[in-house]
Amino acid sequence: MDRDAILTNVTLYWLTRTAGSAARLYKEAAASWGRRFERCPVPTGMAVFPGDSTVRAFAEREHAVVHWSEFDRGGHFAALQAPDLLVEDVRAFFRRVR
Repeated sequence: MDRDAILTNVTLYWLTRTAGSAARLYKEAAASWGRRFERCPVPTGMAVFPGDSTVRAFAEREHAVVHWSEFDRGGHFAALQAPDLLVEDVRAFFRRVR
């Protein structure tokens, strides 16, 4: 991702004052780490991009994973870094659960 794309993304969070709410997910996840959760029966799709460390066993333990994809390009900001891969993967997931 180039410098302008990163600055644009950060600026949007800054000007709309949404950085805190975007980061809240990470805070809440950290507070619940290690707790047991009831298994969610909703069909779930997972897309794993380089740089994101997701362990499939943990995802499948708590979710009904019906679609799993791993990519060799992109990253944590997949919508900016590899939008073509992300869009096609979302479409593939929804074709499967229709």
